Amino acid sequence: MAYSFSFIGLGLIGGSIAKALRASYPDCLIQAYDIDMQALELAACEHTIDRICESVDAALLSCDYLFLCAPVSHNDAILAQLAAHLPENTIITDVGSVKETTHTAIQNAGLSHCFIGGHPMAGSEKTGYAHANPLLLENAYYILTPTDTVPKQYVSCLKDIITSIGAIPLILDYRKHDYITAAVSHLPHIIAASLVNLVRDSDDRDGLMKLIAAGGFKDITRIASSSPVMWQSICLTNTENILSLLQSYIDSLQKIRDDLTARQADSLFTLFETAKEYRDAFTDGNHGPIKKEFAIHVDIPDVPGSIAKTATLLADHALSIRNIGIMHSREFQEGALRIEFYDEATMRTASLLLKENAYTIYDK
Repeated sequence: MAYSFSFIGLGLIGGSIAKALRASYPDCLIQAYDIDMQALELAACEHTIDRICESVDAALLSCDYLFLCAPVSHNDAILAQLAAHLPENTIITDVGSVKETTHTAIQNAGLSHCFIGGHPMAGSEKTGYAHANPLLLENAYYILTPTDTVPKQYVSCLKDIITSIGAIPLILDYRKHDYITAAVSHLPHIIAASLVNLVRDSDDRDGLMKLIAAGGFKDITRIASSSPVMWQSICLTNTENILSLLQSYIDSLQKIRDDLTARQADSLFTLFETAKEYRDAFTDGNHGPIKKEFAIHVDIPDVPGSIAKTATLLADHALSIRNIGIMHSREFQEGALRIEFYDEATMRTASLLLKENAYTIYDK
């Protein structure tokens, strides 16, 4: 079936969805409007979109699916305009990480009959269409929050499209969605930003903390590099849920402070033990977007050709590498090279082969 898709906003998420749709439905029609004309011209040059729209015109709205991929406040503001010109069979969806304000705006605009809220649980600290990637959504949960009045067959069709681009559709009530994302996405961004600022404010004139910030610190603060404008908007739209969870987090930090002050060894051990058990459970199986990883860490000498030699050894024995990367710090994990494989059997064979060739291996 030759679908037609229109986008209002073609940044990282909108662009990634458009690219994924183009790959899954080569004959589909894709149109887009964005205030960034360079992004639209690049998308057209790459044949991601078929038509550049200089405004939200009738042609843009004449589509099977209209994706609202601008900031949430902008999406909410144009709904009344859309309602006056939207064809009867067009389905509206969005990609916002906060749903309550949009669902309210949809209801006020009289568009509840054709709206299915959407939130792909994927992203990057980079922004803009230039960083869009059709694989960004692969194996990521794509949450759908349909209204009570949108026909079920519309929801089913959108689920099929989401599945076709490699994501995992999950239907939630929009209120529950906002509470969950406050816990697993919004609060962590606040914590990461505050931790980075704490280190910045505590650093000395020589910047030694920044200089030696190692793997653990970089891993848990990577998301602090995300768009300040976007996260300001999220905090101001999902405020109540964030405040509730933030208070719970503050209470937990105060308990940790009390346990440290009293040197409560058992309580401190339980803190780390329960966190480890719950976090390890994220990757115990191969269901959902967080897949079990099959990786080893390898000590290699810091000389030219070491990585190539290691990769060649594995290739000569027909062992496929899924990913390979240099570990810049050995504070958390020993081994200068991290090699990931597609399955456990290949990982074990590779580990044995490298050991036989005098490599020091650290199984993950």
